[in-house]
Amino acid sequence: MQENSTNSPGESTVNRHLSSEQNETCPLEAPKPALRLIDAIVLIIGIVIGAGIFRTPSVVAANSPDWLWFAGVWVMGGLVSLIGALCYSELSSAFPSAGGDYHFLKTAFGKGFSFLFAWARITVIQTGSIALLAYIAGDYMSQLLSLGEYSASFYAILVVVVLTLINILGIQFGTGLQKLLTALQFVGILIIIAVGFFVEPNTPVLATQEPVLTSSFSTLSLALIFVLLTFGGWNEAAYISSELKTGSKNMAFVLVTSILVITLVYVLINMAFLNVLGLQGMAASDAVGVDMMRATLGEKGVVLIGTLVSLSALTSLNTTIFTGARSNYALGKDFSLFSFLGKWNGKKSAPVNSLILQGIIATLLIIFGAFTRNGFESMVDFTAPVFWFFFLCTGISLMVLRAKMPVVARPFKVPLYPVTPILFIGFCAYLLYSSLTYTGKGALLGVALLVIGLIFYLLFKNKVSKKRN
Repeated sequence: MQENSTNSPGESTVNRHLSSEQNETCPLEAPKPALRLIDAIVLIIGIVIGAGIFRTPSVVAANSPDWLWFAGVWVMGGLVSLIGALCYSELSSAFPSAGGDYHFLKTAFGKGFSFLFAWARITVIQTGSIALLAYIAGDYMSQLLSLGEYSASFYAILVVVVLTLINILGIQFGTGLQKLLTALQFVGILIIIAVGFFVEPNTPVLATQEPVLTSSFSTLSLALIFVLLTFGGWNEAAYISSELKTGSKNMAFVLVTSILVITLVYVLINMAFLNVLGLQGMAASDAVGVDMMRATLGEKGVVLIGTLVSLSALTSLNTTIFTGARSNYALGKDFSLFSFLGKWNGKKSAPVNSLILQGIIATLLIIFGAFTRNGFESMVDFTAPVFWFFFLCTGISLMVLRAKMPVVARPFKVPLYPVTPILFIGFCAYLLYSSLTYTGKGALLGVALLVIGLIFYLLFKNKVSKKRN
């Protein structure tokens, strides 16, 4: 944990109280500033620009009345994400912690609520996301070399195990791999954008007809839901706020820069898809990237896009593993029953036990998905409602902490307060409602696990919480 270097007398009192509270539960080894700004930006871009950009554009196109709305909804997704990033910048700069959202929720609402969040991260949100991304990688790897009926599941388990081991080796190895994967991913994306704009299709595509849609609020809202899902992941920056060499005050720069780059890439790649396939062609496609490359470069292009999607999934997966283990580490610091998660390996600069447990649970979810025979869809249904519920609560925590701890130094303050956080909270509430409506019965398992976590805490609260000396 870091204290702000310049505080007023009142601020010093509050921060000394926070520091003493943290010292009661912190292990001897703790995260040390080891990340440069470029490392943090690469991590965020890598986790956001994943395989989703090759899956969601067709749904967005099917729910957009014309190409202007289609392009506009992607820009709007960037603006909404930017609003959220401003809120997270204040929280991360004022309360830097390897626990990220967990630390914000604990400070605002208490240890009981933060336990529920950490339980959800371990059992639903992060592990479900890891399994989902692993399935995407596994599906495309199976196209290159099939391992039989459960080929995608075998590949998914393999990549989770390998990337978990790489992160256990230490933060420098993990971020080095991330920069390499992200660089290769960007090269592939630039190739796709160039092909979409400059290579004429050599096979017929539905590029000249426009779908007949009514400009209804419901269809545009559905389009925005999928766009925002594609933008998801930038909030993971909160988990590395205490590990920046330049200090948490630069989190605003990290988040804003990342989202601006992501928005530009998303708009360009969607315009490339649109230029080749047209809106109706995109809406009718189950894999817009594959159809675009087949229409322009033939089967060689299909191999290229398959490799790129696998690479994108691996890039996001590596970062998701990296950040997910850090909230598990925060849980171990605060609750005795999970104290083994709160051990930080100083030599590796990594929460090794947290990484191991996270990998085991993600593997079990992959096995579950294999038996359902629709692993990717099962993981989407499983994670979405719980994710948006806690995203909403984190937005509320900003306003709670402004009122509860007004004298804590805030190197960055969200502009136009309270309008900006209210907008963010409103968007999160809408997406929570929409995810429950869209996923239907598939969401019940994730919600059920959240309820089990609440019951577990209420029954074993005295045994779970660490005793104060």
